[in-house]
Amino acid sequence: MTVFPLSGLSVLIIEDEPLIALSLEDVLTDNGAVCIGPIGSIGSALETIAKHHADIALVDINLRGERIDPVADRLSAMGIPFLFTTGYGEEARPKAHRHRPVIAKPYSDAEVIDALLRHRPQTCW
Repeated sequence: MTVFPLSGLSVLIIEDEPLIALSLEDVLTDNGAVCIGPIGSIGSALETIAKHHADIALVDINLRGERIDPVADRLSAMGIPFLFTTGYGEEARPKAHRHRPVIAKPYSDAEVIDALLRHRPQTCW
């Protein structure tokens, strides 16, 4: 029997670069996660958060030139843990969320899986 490290974990992917988004989705589903998205705009992200339950989210800081602040604020208000995925430095992260974990771009598949395993909600396992 194959054991998938992210089995049953629902992950919201908020990423506007199609190749990165599809790669993330492939890695996550290959490791047992259920993906919501990928979502590539602030408006769509806010709508998706309101309609779907996610255990955790991977959030790019900049979507089509818009800052991710309203999405980070909404995730936080709903108690959904999230990690930023970005090639920008700390100053680019929303000030209210600089304590959140970051996966620096470019990242490897293993880095994403390890980060999700470290920061997943304990109620998921």
